[in-house]
Amino acid sequence: MAKIYIDNKEYQVPDGKNMLEACLSLGKDLTYFCWHPAMHSVGACRQCAVTAFRDENDTKGRIVMACMLDANEGTRISIDDQKAKDFRAGNIEALMINHPHDCPVCDEGGECHLQDMTVMSGHNYRRYRFKKRTHMNQDLGPFINHEMNRCIQCYRCVRFYNDYAGGKDFGVFASAGRVYFGRSEPGTLENEFSGNLVEVCPTGVFTDKTLRKHFTRKWDLTSAPSICHQCSVGCNTLASERYGGLRRIMSRFNGDVNGYFLCDRGRFGYEYVNDEKRLTRAAQKNTTSVSDVLTSVKAHIASRPKMIGIGSPRASLESNFMLKQLVGAENFYNGIPANEHSAVNTVLHVLQHGNVRTPSLKEIETYDTVFVLGEDVTNTAPMIALGLRQTVKTLPREKAYALKIQHWNDAAIREVVQDDKGPFFIATPNTTRLEEIATSVYHGNTANLVETAKQIEAAIKSGGWSQDSDFVNQAAKALAGSKKPLIVSGTGLLSCEIIQCAANIAGVLKAASKDVGLVYSVPEANSMGMAMLGTAGSLDDAVKRTATEDNMTAVILETDVFYRTDRKSASAFLKNCNKKILLDTTENETTPEADFILPAGTFAESDGTLVNNEGRAQRYYQVFKPNNEMRSSWAWLDMLIHQSDEARPFDAIVAEMTDALAVFSKIKDLAPAANFRIGTQKIPRQTHRFSGRTSIDAAIDVHEPKPPVDADSPMSYTMEGFHGKQPSADITYFWAPGWNSVQSINKYQIEVGGPLHGGNPGVRLIEPGENGKAAFKEVYKIPKAGAVEILPLWNIFGSGELSSKSQAVAKRVPVASVVLSEQTLEKVHHKGAEQITVQGNFEVTLPIRIDNSLPADVVLLPYGANETKGFHFPFYGYIKSE
Repeated sequence: MAKIYIDNKEYQVPDGKNMLEACLSLGKDLTYFCWHPAMHSVGACRQCAVTAFRDENDTKGRIVMACMLDANEGTRISIDDQKAKDFRAGNIEALMINHPHDCPVCDEGGECHLQDMTVMSGHNYRRYRFKKRTHMNQDLGPFINHEMNRCIQCYRCVRFYNDYAGGKDFGVFASAGRVYFGRSEPGTLENEFSGNLVEVCPTGVFTDKTLRKHFTRKWDLTSAPSICHQCSVGCNTLASERYGGLRRIMSRFNGDVNGYFLCDRGRFGYEYVNDEKRLTRAAQKNTTSVSDVLTSVKAHIASRPKMIGIGSPRASLESNFMLKQLVGAENFYNGIPANEHSAVNTVLHVLQHGNVRTPSLKEIETYDTVFVLGEDVTNTAPMIALGLRQTVKTLPREKAYALKIQHWNDAAIREVVQDDKGPFFIATPNTTRLEEIATSVYHGNTANLVETAKQIEAAIKSGGWSQDSDFVNQAAKALAGSKKPLIVSGTGLLSCEIIQCAANIAGVLKAASKDVGLVYSVPEANSMGMAMLGTAGSLDDAVKRTATEDNMTAVILETDVFYRTDRKSASAFLKNCNKKILLDTTENETTPEADFILPAGTFAESDGTLVNNEGRAQRYYQVFKPNNEMRSSWAWLDMLIHQSDEARPFDAIVAEMTDALAVFSKIKDLAPAANFRIGTQKIPRQTHRFSGRTSIDAAIDVHEPKPPVDADSPMSYTMEGFHGKQPSADITYFWAPGWNSVQSINKYQIEVGGPLHGGNPGVRLIEPGENGKAAFKEVYKIPKAGAVEILPLWNIFGSGELSSKSQAVAKRVPVASVVLSEQTLEKVHHKGAEQITVQGNFEVTLPIRIDNSLPADVVLLPYGANETKGFHFPFYGYIKSE
């Protein structure tokens, strides 16, 4: 700890901080723009000026930038010194010279860091009376709106997009006194993390285009803490509503998971919540029934039919548990194909029985050597890819630290590091986005990848690598020589052998006393939760069972069976079931086949728990009470089990689940119970500035209705309640006096960039055992001669079942095509063909896209596309031209 002095008051702060971090961590209000806790200091904006003194006898001092001043023992500064205050106010005035007077109509108004800092600096009168410099704006695609005239040249956007996220199509352009941040020409921002510019930018240059089309002032939004449902990583989000529609998704800080950022699928893939095809009313096929739908379903359940339940990895843990309770453990099946079911269970086996720890998403950034096996991480789990981009900086930064450069001094570190990158190895079927940071890459079919991984494992174990530069020797030598290696794999190839090989490599590194980490990506938001819950089998097993048993009633939970399996199998399953009860959110191909439909809420209209890829359980909350018959799926199922008209409270469901399944016992303390109060107050979902409450429903009734009551959480649906620091799992919005923008997160952290007060949300359910062991002997079947291996091609925009229905994301979904190399076309004598037919267990004809990184015996088909939904990857087949 270092002893520092701020305005003649003594403070103790951790070593290795700069004075801006120290001031903010101590709760001081000091203006800044260019500094960001995830990107550190460059000293560009000159806004955090303070007066620094040599000692207590120095009365004059000198102006310095707090973000570039070490918080060393005895450092003495003043924030309130008049010279520093005048400098900060004058700097703001200079930045505002060309800034437009458009706060009342700016998308960022009321949540603007520039507004906050202007007020905080004391600048309140603009003296400049001449013509302003103006810029042309660019169309940056369906996600981001561009308004360059609001720019204050803080350089945050380009530092994040290029330096942190690895973007290539965005930059800063300058000529004389003009500086421009954008693309070389208008066009869609290509980076998967471009949406973070909305939060990184301290002004209104980059704003959310999906919010803009149904714009609502930020203080009029009703918000709740949520978890992203678009992949398995479990990023923390704030979901916001107005007038019964979801308006936006923002990042919710969690220092163990996503930190300050989100991927674009997670940020903009929410619009399916507002889809016109949402199921809002309960329905039954028998329109002549005199009973309402719920009564009819309860009556059918009460008749004790033979039941089979189809669970869902996109439904909450509680919903799947209640379905299991309804139909019985022996009748509860996972609504995914057998190969995916096996792959996820293999991952769970490794994590539960192995001795290698899976690091959190934030911890990934601390590793120094990486081996990615068989996984296109950018498209299956984008935020893991963002973390991996930071690992290549770990070893090069050591050179800067050796020169006594502080960890926070980003400008100096980048000057030393230049383009150096740490060891990073990738073995996949084809080129991936992460190859631009890779040391060496290898492309092969699944059998080749398995063999390569086994060779790396053997080389590490024996230490017998040669000095050759081939991939196996390079990777084995780098992994064996590193202090903190990381093995990354997943279910992307739907291969248990690939998953096992990754575990074996991590195991030999652990045996060599390395601080090794093992990260797996799994397909969906609750894939791990479903595997931990335990099922009687996969959807394929359920299809086989209904083919041999009559008079079955299928209860289908948030699953479109036509999306999960081939049309023939799906149709047979539904035909063989006597009755079909469907609980789902959106109309799909399964909907017309259902005898009863119970409308389920999405993450925005329901409460629940998800378990992410590392085994971390996290809670999400209902954002608003829909004005229709939607309920949480677990609520519908609870009413069916107990033959009641109302569901039990959420806490009762959680208690029943944790009592029944010891693996989930920690979930009971995951978040405050519904009876939690701060004093006597609940936690409001609306800000204290919320307006229009008395007029929202004026078209229906001039009298203000009673607000809905939330019996399932400690939150209210109104602005009434405790406005202050809420429990970390229940933060509904970030705000502090004088801090209206997302930068107010600083006030909720123990120290800036550190954990939230009360600890980061979530609890890990899986930890490795010191004596654990998860080693495998791989047996891989060689395909028939002449056949090609057909593997899934994952797309960040397009492979998500629900996110693809979002309007903005739909504009980014690529055209479905067969991806193969020119060598493959020549091999089958189809060179020059424009489209091609892939035949095997499944058949499809699509346009051709050439990727010469692919081996000659591998073909890729888009996973989750309309043309390929229900395909069971991988499979072997043949190709022919049309």
